[in-house]
Amino acid sequence: MTTASNSAEIKYFNRMTGQNEVEKVYGDSLIKFLYRSAPGQKIGRAFTNKYFSKAYGAFQDLPASHRKVRPFIEKFQIAIEDYESGTRPALDPRDSYRSFNEFFIRKFKRGKRSFVTDQNKMAAFAEARYVGFDAVDEKSKYPVKGQYLLAKDLIANDQIAKIFEGGPLLIARLCPVDYHRYHYPDNGKVLEHYQVPGAYDSVNPFALQFKNEIFIQNERQVSILQTENFGRLAYIEVGAICVGKIVQTHRWNKSFLRGEEKGYFLFGGSTVIVLGEKGLWKPSKDIITNTSNGIETYLHLGQEVGIKS
Repeated sequence: MTTASNSAEIKYFNRMTGQNEVEKVYGDSLIKFLYRSAPGQKIGRAFTNKYFSKAYGAFQDLPASHRKVRPFIEKFQIAIEDYESGTRPALDPRDSYRSFNEFFIRKFKRGKRSFVTDQNKMAAFAEARYVGFDAVDEKSKYPVKGQYLLAKDLIANDQIAKIFEGGPLLIARLCPVDYHRYHYPDNGKVLEHYQVPGAYDSVNPFALQFKNEIFIQNERQVSILQTENFGRLAYIEVGAICVGKIVQTHRWNKSFLRGEEKGYFLFGGSTVIVLGEKGLWKPSKDIITNTSNGIETYLHLGQEVGIKS
């Protein structure tokens, strides 16, 4: 659901500025080659398997990769003053990260993001570009007309999927330039967690236009959460091209609090998907409106992303 269809641009609505903006895409030349050209489509499997992504992710851990950090910050105008410095001694925080991955999983400084406290409002679980639907069914087209997502395909467990049939759906797309830690949207506990093996295709809108089944074919980790205010949620982290690893930092046998970190993605853009039980909540109004108009909504971590029905 983006405006990238026939143009070289990806546009999204920025809730903070109230304006439509154009996304600065990292690695757009490779994505367009792999998904828009005949040669790229022929060799695509060499880039979308887990071994390539893990090897590329390991490269981002090398000390030499720290040289990429400052140019990346400057090119994509990242407000590095909002983040904690790395572990490398340096006068300038842009030079303080020992590797690109250490920069990639940087944390916000205390107080730079806050989570909505109204119990009737769900907090944004990632700093990302969102699309959302009141109910997941054959009318929920994503990313292009004629394609849709169903709970059973995303969750890969027919029995569990029945809980979420006809319920709301949120898709949060994280770009390589974004904060790459993801959080819990409410207080609660983990009921179940499992991994679904799969490919590592890009989740970039350019890729989604040409390979619509990415979200149900990529590797993903599924957590079933029992929350205090929004019932049960299926919380799904989706792997993508060059994502070296999906790391869970929260212990399964512990309850969690709204805003508490759940985990992070190592290098690469990726996606978090959340499904809910029918009739308990719905995505925020601007997300619903923008999704129907074919555009994503960019939110800061912790802002309202949904509301009780």
